[in-house]
Order: sequence, then structure tokens, then C-alpha cells
Amino acid sequence: MYSLKSVLIEVNTIKEETRNFWEYRQVTFKFQLSDISLFKVNLALQIRDISLTEHLAAVEDLIPPSETCRSDSQGYAIRSLPVKKLFPTITKKNNFYCYVQKQYQHCYIDMQLSFDEYKQKFSSKSRSTMNRKLNKFEEYCEKKNSWRVYKSAEEMLVFHRLARQVSEKTYQEKLLDAGIPDSPRFVKEMTALAADQQVRGYILFNDTVPVSYLYCPIVDDALIYAYLGYDPDYLKLSVGTVLQWLALQDMFAETRFKIFDFTEGQSEHKRFFSTHELSCANVLFLRANIKNWILIYSHFCMDSLSKGLGDFLNRFGLKTKIKKILRFGF
Repeated sequence: MYSLKSVLIEVNTIKEETRNFWEYRQVTFKFQLSDISLFKVNLALQIRDISLTEHLAAVEDLIPPSETCRSDSQGYAIRSLPVKKLFPTITKKNNFYCYVQKQYQHCYIDMQLSFDEYKQKFSSKSRSTMNRKLNKFEEYCEKKNSWRVYKSAEEMLVFHRLARQVSEKTYQEKLLDAGIPDSPRFVKEMTALAADQQVRGYILFNDTVPVSYLYCPIVDDALIYAYLGYDPDYLKLSVGTVLQWLALQDMFAETRFKIFDFTEGQSEHKRFFSTHELSCANVLFLRANIKNWILIYSHFCMDSLSKGLGDFLNRFGLKTKIKKILRFGF
């Protein structure tokens, strides 16, 4: 349990860190086969997260940053870099290995629309399906369903406690170590953001029981899709989708946001709700030494093995079934 007083101790320090484009911290390389996490390796890097609100032009070449590489840093990590084309995964750039860890379509929502305008992006069939999901959950809860938005520092501590109750049950936490964190540092950062009105939390309830959560920090008037989780017992009720829809209504009503940023990676959920997509890449520039070469090459090989195994299972119609077994036990 965290008190508001304890989590505000480092607020000023955290605010100062977030003003700098480049942040120095440990980056985790996860070695996993599909949803099964095998082990992790941490590396100290200088990190640059590019916001969609910066409207950076897409690049045609990958060049090491001009930012001075610290003596205690192994290089740079640039996330959500807009790109014009596909790049080779591993190349040598001056004194760095360039590792293109991921290339993807970056999904986002234009929040400068009205909610009524946003709804027009969906077909009549999709809108009807969404209404059925909302009604189905309401009927299941015998009209005792509710949802809530959390904003202030005090409210966010309540949100975090409820979100953790859900997160502990999710496959993201059990298999991928990707649930909403429970660390003191995360709570301090969350509360610092709340003190500046730079975060939103949303919880969906069945009566008084939390069944889904959504955590969205705010950067340059962009809502960041940081953590979404739901109780697997409510899987067939699409509670993650229901909460996303209800939260978006509230977000549009605030009329202060420019973008809802689904961040890296692709999924049906992101494609369904997004209004735009942008070609992006996550790029690492690591000091050219044997240790870093072994790290990135082994990480690349593990990712390739995981993808190859997934493609093989998909050929026989087994991939989706096995994923469900791993994630939900059926």
C-alpha cells in the first residue's frame, strides 16, 4: 500500500527527467517464444520516444544520433521513428550496430474530431456489434455495471489498487510480465503525472468488482495507450473492448486531446478503433563490440524462431488455439 505523501517525494525529480528528449535507463531485451518468456537481458541505453504530435518527417536512412553517447551507455534506442521504407534488421553504421528491432503500422485516433464524427468511421454493422457488446455486458451484470475515470493523485492511487487486482489475473502479467507495474517507481511516476493532470485511468466494474482497466499517461496532449487488461473470466463479454469504447467517449468529451496513441505493435483491437496508421520502426544503435553483437544477433534469432514457429502452427490452424490455451487455459 502506498500513501500519497510517500509517492510525491520524488515528483520534482521525475518532472525534471521527463523534460529531456533523451532518457538514460535500462532497456530490457526479452527472449520469448510466442507468449512464453524464457529470460531477459538488460542494457543501459539513451532512449528517445518520438511522439506523434511532433509530426516528424519519415526517414529514408538510419543514421546514429548526434547526441553524445555517455560513457556508461551502450548506445541509443529510438522508438516510433517514422520511416519511408523497410530496412534490413542488422547493419553497421559508423561505430554502431544498427538493429531494427521492429517495423510496424503505428495506429492512432484523431481526437480533434467530435465523438459523433469519430463514430462515422465505423460501418453500420460495426456500430451495431458494439452496441450489442455494451448491452450484453449490461444484461450480464443485471444493470449493476458501471465505469469510472480517475484523474487526481488520490484517485490514481485507488485506480492502481483496483487495476492491480485485475492485472494479477491476466496473461500479460503471468506470461509476458507486461501487466500494469506494482513497483514504487511506477507509482511515483503515475502520481507525479496525476499532480500535473497528465494521466487518466479507467476501470470497468461488474457491480463493485473491477473487470477491466485502461491506463493512459498524457504527453503533449496525446493520450498514450500504456496498459489495458481484463479479467479472463470475462473474456466472452469483451470487457476490454467495452471499456475502450466508454473511455473514448469520455476522452472526446474533454476536448483537450489531439491524439490517442496506440503505441507500437499491431492488433485487431488497435486497427478497429484507430482512424490513421503511420509506418514506424524501433531502432537501436549499439556500440560496435562483440558483447553487443552477440546480444542483438541472438535476440534476432530468437524472434525469427518464434515467428517461424507461429507461421508453422498457423499453417495447420493451430496457432490461435495454442495461444488461447497458453493465455486462458482453454
